[in-house]
Amino acid sequence: MHRSMDEPTGGAGLPAARSHPTARPGPPPLAGAGEELPDPAVLGALLRRHGWQRRGGAPGRYGRWTPPGSAAGTTSLLVPESAAFPDSGELIEEALLALGRSPDPSARDILVSLTAPSDEIRWWREVPESAAGAAGASGWTEAEELRSAARQVLMAGALAARGRAGYHGARHRRKARAALDDALIGPGAGGRSLTAYVPVDSGRAVAVRLCHALHATREAVDYQRATGGMEAFDSAVAAGVGRELTEALIALVRGSEGAGIDLRWAPAAGAPDGCPARPAPVEFSPGDLPALRAAGARYLRDEPAVQVRLTGAVVRLRRSGPRGAGIVRLRVLAGAEVAHVRVELDEEAYRIAGHAHLVGLPLRVEGRLENRGGFRRLTGASQVAPVQVDEAERDRLMKALQENVDYFEEACAGEEP
Repeated sequence: MHRSMDEPTGGAGLPAARSHPTARPGPPPLAGAGEELPDPAVLGALLRRHGWQRRGGAPGRYGRWTPPGSAAGTTSLLVPESAAFPDSGELIEEALLALGRSPDPSARDILVSLTAPSDEIRWWREVPESAAGAAGASGWTEAEELRSAARQVLMAGALAARGRAGYHGARHRRKARAALDDALIGPGAGGRSLTAYVPVDSGRAVAVRLCHALHATREAVDYQRATGGMEAFDSAVAAGVGRELTEALIALVRGSEGAGIDLRWAPAAGAPDGCPARPAPVEFSPGDLPALRAAGARYLRDEPAVQVRLTGAVVRLRRSGPRGAGIVRLRVLAGAEVAHVRVELDEEAYRIAGHAHLVGLPLRVEGRLENRGGFRRLTGASQVAPVQVDEAERDRLMKALQENVDYFEEACAGEEP
């Protein structure tokens, strides 16, 4: 889905991660030969966002910036107000070089943000103080919990950007992951926070949906705690709230004294339509967990089954004996936004599915996609028939199925796990 900025691209990546050209240990170069330099106004906005202080400089012409905290005396940047001055390009190059050498953790974040216009999403958790925490560090478990929760929040936003639903289950996940392929994640100072950089070109819709969904969740939780009613969670589905987001927020808050999410728009792109220029951070506390759990259970229970007509390649067949009904697993090719479904077929339909597999033809079937198990089960199957395809497509399907022959199990005892 996305990579950490601290991971080398040559080694083994995190699960469901793909290499990204900017995902390298250090920030990528910004001022190569013939490359356009960043806008001074964008650089200034990012410096201000990350706590750098302007300390003098000619008003309307140049500003001198120093990093926050104890690193203030180690780096100083002279940044022009605009690119109109004759030496603006030279000063910007010097500022970028100084940022690359700066020991301040925010310097790398600024360089990453300049590489490609990206919306920034920051998570933080307040955890009970420990010896490591007193030294400004975080434990392995704590850091992994934060990273896992952040991934879940991003996936919930990507799913909501694909379509509104109280419970997505396995639906839309391939396209949701694709929307996050270019996102980068990096730890904040001390390991107590995490920041995701979501490129505007590929992920702006995800950031916008998260902005709306997080604030709608906060309002729904406040309403439930004040009145005991769950109605606000029902209307919040239109804003992108669903079980996936409530589960992600539970994972973020659980075991902490409180947690929050802050979203900042890319300065180069500006705020999207319908969103505030500076969204307020959204915070959650352990006292919100009962409402979030109740909402998640409600979404899971109330999401209706979906009537579908799908086409899929048979990748597994299983029944308890040589005759009778059986279970078929299909790799979905069209008709439903899931990767695989499990279908129970009567004896005649099972025979048709077996023949379709043997000759390398996909199968078409109608039924109800049930939310039980995450919309991976098709019930009430009917109209089961092979689908004719051209020779090239048939050869491609046969090759794909032969490469996964271990999944084909005819007449094996027991139930599919």
